[in-house]
Amino acid sequence: MRVPEVRLIDETGSQIGVVPTAQALDIAASRGLDLVEVAANVRPPVCRIMDYGKYLYEQSKKAKAAKKKQHVIQLKEVRFRPKTEEHDYQFKLRHIREFLEEGCKVKATIVFRGREMMHKDYGQRVMERLLVDLAEVADTEIPPKFEGRNLSAMFQLKRK
Repeated sequence: MRVPEVRLIDETGSQIGVVPTAQALDIAASRGLDLVEVAANVRPPVCRIMDYGKYLYEQSKKAKAAKKKQHVIQLKEVRFRPKTEEHDYQFKLRHIREFLEEGCKVKATIVFRGREMMHKDYGQRVMERLLVDLAEVADTEIPPKFEGRNLSAMFQLKRK
């Protein structure tokens, strides 16, 4: 610290007052603790006497707890073909519903191979059927659109 004096707070949180920086360092050293600058942008800067290692440990514990609490929304992709059979369609539809109930977003993709691109209407029928079947449980976040050889749409759980 390059300032001549600091506002000092001791380890219990009570304010000692404005003291010279050298004296604040001596007080912290005599107590076996560290002098930590808490607020640098005020004049004089605010410093606190504390165990810096313990402080860093507690901060990392708080950060881990906060990270554990937040829910990360995952994106799941379910792939169809233009000529997906009925049982396979129902099976994949059931999986989409399960993913949505878990809180995931689902990307439904219809993959065209080779000459199937000449018959895009088959894939569009599958996508339209999917939109109708998921209408009561999901909102269409991104409407169906072609991306190269794939027809994709994004779904998320319907908000109540």
